[in-house]
Amino acid sequence: MNETEPPSMTFRIHLASQSPRRRQLLDQIGVRHELLLPGDDEDAEALEAVLAGEAALDYVQRVTLAKLEAARLRLARRGLPPLPILCADTTVALDGRILGKPADAAEACEMLTALSGREHQVLTAVALAWPLPDTRAPLLRLSRSTVRFAPIGPERIAAYVASGEPMGKAGAYAIQSGAAAWIEHIAGSYSGIMGLPLFETAGLLREAGATV
Repeated sequence: MNETEPPSMTFRIHLASQSPRRRQLLDQIGVRHELLLPGDDEDAEALEAVLAGEAALDYVQRVTLAKLEAARLRLARRGLPPLPILCADTTVALDGRILGKPADAAEACEMLTALSGREHQVLTAVALAWPLPDTRAPLLRLSRSTVRFAPIGPERIAAYVASGEPMGKAGAYAIQSGAAAWIEHIAGSYSGIMGLPLFETAGLLREAGATV
């Protein structure tokens, strides 16, 4: 071990996420990670389908655990090093409605128009599990934050959507993007709104044996 290397860097995990923001956040707290991404034979988007009548809180936890189990099976198939697996999912909820990733520009505009001048919730679940055949139950934690947008005019929404930034983002925005100019107030976890709540993530990693 390098004498200047933080203790947490000696603890390695697989990160089952395509989000570059989650990688950056793990780097921020000094956690070494290897990507464990779905292959062409997996329908990762299908795991994010909302069930009829499903509450946002139930949804984000269910999807996170489903992604985690898929990653455990993926790891076993690929014969990669048996490191713990970390997975997360973020959703936006407005008046009980789940706002996932917009399917197209029109849906992104509709979501942002609905959020304009309103307060909404951002829920991020983060979970960690050990590789198969380990039978320990996954560790799961939840971050809940509230975000209030100022009123946003249609021209600004259209320009933001045209930038492409909303695509692939729950609620059609990213807090670390130009949309930050619309945010009047947040209560909760900035990193959780980005997609990986660092306080909760560090707690999971410590429970798994890391020094974070």
